[in-house]
Amino acid sequence: MTAPTAPQSPNYPATPLLDEVDTPDDLRRLAPGQLRQLADELRAEMIGAVGQTGGHLGSGLGVVELTVALHYVFDTPQDRLVWDVGHQAYPHKIITGRRNRIRTLRQGGGLSGFTKRSESEYDPFGTAHSSTSISAALGFAVANKIAGKPGKGIAVIGDGAMSAGMAYEAMNNAKVAGNRLVVILNDNDMSIAPPVGGLSAYLARLVSSRPFLGIRDLARRISRRLPEPLHRAAKKTDEFARGMAMGGTLFEELGFYYVGPVDGHNLEHLIPVLENVRDAAEGPCLVHVVTQKGKGYAPAEAAADKYHGVQKFDVITGEQVKSAGGPPSYTNVFAQALMAEAARDPAICAITAAMPSGTGLDKFAASYPDRAFDVGIAEQHAVTFAAGLAAQGMRPFCAIYSTFLQRAYDQVVHDVAIQNLPVRFAIDRAGLVGADGATHAGSFDVTYLASLPNMVVMAAADEAELVHMVHTAACHDSGPIAFRYPRGNGTGVALPQVPLALEIGKGRVVRHGSKVALLSLGTRLAEALKAADSLDARGLSTTVADLRFAKPIDEDLIRKLMASHEVVVTIEEGSIGGLGAHVLTMASDAGLTDAGLRIRTMRLPDVFQDHDSPDKQYDTAGLNAPQIVDTVLKALRWNDAGMSEARA
Repeated sequence: MTAPTAPQSPNYPATPLLDEVDTPDDLRRLAPGQLRQLADELRAEMIGAVGQTGGHLGSGLGVVELTVALHYVFDTPQDRLVWDVGHQAYPHKIITGRRNRIRTLRQGGGLSGFTKRSESEYDPFGTAHSSTSISAALGFAVANKIAGKPGKGIAVIGDGAMSAGMAYEAMNNAKVAGNRLVVILNDNDMSIAPPVGGLSAYLARLVSSRPFLGIRDLARRISRRLPEPLHRAAKKTDEFARGMAMGGTLFEELGFYYVGPVDGHNLEHLIPVLENVRDAAEGPCLVHVVTQKGKGYAPAEAAADKYHGVQKFDVITGEQVKSAGGPPSYTNVFAQALMAEAARDPAICAITAAMPSGTGLDKFAASYPDRAFDVGIAEQHAVTFAAGLAAQGMRPFCAIYSTFLQRAYDQVVHDVAIQNLPVRFAIDRAGLVGADGATHAGSFDVTYLASLPNMVVMAAADEAELVHMVHTAACHDSGPIAFRYPRGNGTGVALPQVPLALEIGKGRVVRHGSKVALLSLGTRLAEALKAADSLDARGLSTTVADLRFAKPIDEDLIRKLMASHEVVVTIEEGSIGGLGAHVLTMASDAGLTDAGLRIRTMRLPDVFQDHDSPDKQYDTAGLNAPQIVDTVLKALRWNDAGMSEARA
């Protein structure tokens, strides 16, 4: 069997066209007949780059031709092009002045894996969470309309992202933009329509043309002069005939002129349709484009996930660089622990918002299909659905990434916390997340959850603690409870054979000392223990406590440690307003700071941190062992002679 290779173009001229295209202005100087060659070269360039960096491959491969066509037809950056989520924006970056940096994708100091306003004028809006593109493009379109500027707002949104309510909220208000708004529905899972051929492309081109639009507008004006029953019938005949033929009824009802489906890989079909839409007097318009995720790269086309997200890989064989192995991931530990709980309790069920494999719930669904629910990109619905299940006596676990749970905060407050319903929140990707950067960092969950009455908030220090917390959540029926855990592999500790139900609001001391107390929440515990070794070597006897709970905090334990140590330092991988703020509030309310106790809080800095390796991110954040040691020494005013100035 011959090994699959990257796309080859043996019949093209020796000089690559891509070398001549640095910006869309260069692209628009090409002849239409040259665009196929450019698209093939662009696809090969993207494969080569992601092979070196890793990242999101399949979605970008699916929109190569669409990317070329959009920049060829529309006047970017004056026409504002918004890529929903941004996973598919790598080809866009290559032809918008960033080809020379494309092999820095998702690396420290390199290009972002998503669109980013500070990176290029061709990135008018930062995207990384789904279903925001239509709202943003509508904003650009209406702003230009008010200012009398000609630019359009163009949103490229996938069929998965279109499942979210926010997309329809935007479309429901889109009429105000008129013909300045264009939505490209990138249907790459064939979830709305089957693959299409020449006839569908011809029909799409026909219904987007000026003559058809003119005739249709004339027919509408005539129908308005008819008696009302005939007018209504004529309107329905027009809309539903087109809807039955091409699936546009839903979008027509939302005020869009629907065009499609169009083959998103056939430039001869795609470009005339986009030109007609660009020049149309009627609007807003929705163009339904059918694409194939992973298109043009055999290993991606053959893979079940179409190489959605990949490690570095061999371009010739498609074989991805395997990770070094080691302990199981926190996500996998959570999934196995939840399955064990479900085996004991038929009331346990699990909910995910379009991330079954990312949260490990695909494994749960395989064993308990009737108790697993993937609600799509609909975090708000996921939380309130879980609340309804809980109100009816089920024990729901709502597994959502920290950064995505932000999207459902009102539902957490209004539908869960106020009603004190026992919804269990499994918060994956808590803390910093490396290459995905600020948009996906789980920085704020402790702050926004621990401020809520009735809420219990836990953070696992290692994978064994995570098993205990899953069991604790399963047993907790008196109100909502959340537990957070990071991305990546665990520490390698032995997993408990029998999980324990932790006492709510109680921490544990893992190392005893007498002078310095380090109060850790979450997986910074390992760094706190390293710091304790270093401090002990300086003669500073150090206690390390794993508080386990950010809400309620273990007031008894904290009081004892404050009464018996000179310095108390809280350490957490979350934003200001989390554990440290709660400890300081407790100490202030109890008057514990009056006796000169030195309290320091260590948390993530008040910035949105750029992508980098996780170790470097935490080093930048100042949450590794050396910075913990430095914080203690400064609190003690420790001098080079190895003694405290205050004590001297």
